[in-house]
Amino acid sequence: MLKKRIIPCLDIKDGRTVKGVNFVDIRDAGDPIELAKAYVVQHADELVFLDITATVEKRKTFAELVEQIAAEINIPFTVGGGINTMEDASLLLNAGADKVSINSAAVKRPELISELANRFGSQCIVLAIDTNFIDNEWKVYVHGGRTATYKNTFDWAKEGEERGAGEILLTSMVNDGTKAGFAIDLTHQMHETVNIPVIASGGAGNIEHFAEVFKNAKAHAALAASIFHFGEVKIPDLKDYLRTKEIPVR
Repeated sequence: MLKKRIIPCLDIKDGRTVKGVNFVDIRDAGDPIELAKAYVVQHADELVFLDITATVEKRKTFAELVEQIAAEINIPFTVGGGINTMEDASLLLNAGADKVSINSAAVKRPELISELANRFGSQCIVLAIDTNFIDNEWKVYVHGGRTATYKNTFDWAKEGEERGAGEILLTSMVNDGTKAGFAIDLTHQMHETVNIPVIASGGAGNIEHFAEVFKNAKAHAALAASIFHFGEVKIPDLKDYLRTKEIPVR
């Protein structure tokens, strides 16, 4: 069995790490470079760095910050936010990111997934899906969760896989920031839908929630933000707990 990954997520706004609830009510969570370095010490497996307003404000993720992070840490990290073209992705990967995460631009022009996968390899391409449960259906949202689309979440994930995405970063907007637990049914259905790794995101509140999403939803990785940023859960403690539940971790 593949070992499960623990991934802190750093949402970036104006050069600072922030965290919200249900994609709103944003508050400051610290300096992204210092947090990233701390997570290396705690043995995080990867990091995700998202410029959460880049798409909405029509600006690119700051390549300078990516370079600074790459110079300070030695674990893989993914960068997303405002990636609309091959040039955007190339800039960030050349700056030191290991993977790029695409969302709104891929929904607008699905061919982007194929173009990036063909150029950089599927292992570098993460399809991020923000989803909300509307009218008894999980629907895809774009622009940082601000705009609903007509797309069914599972159909879109399958198309993304077929076009070359290497992973799905699945965020439940219903659960995001609530600390009430991951969306187990949603994540499990996604695991059944695609044959690429699924990263569960949204709702982590305690160490038990990670065990649930790994055991019951079959997630390959679990992502969280505030419980790590504010010291509510320490990654070494989390990994020790998961081992007691016979869940393989790195």
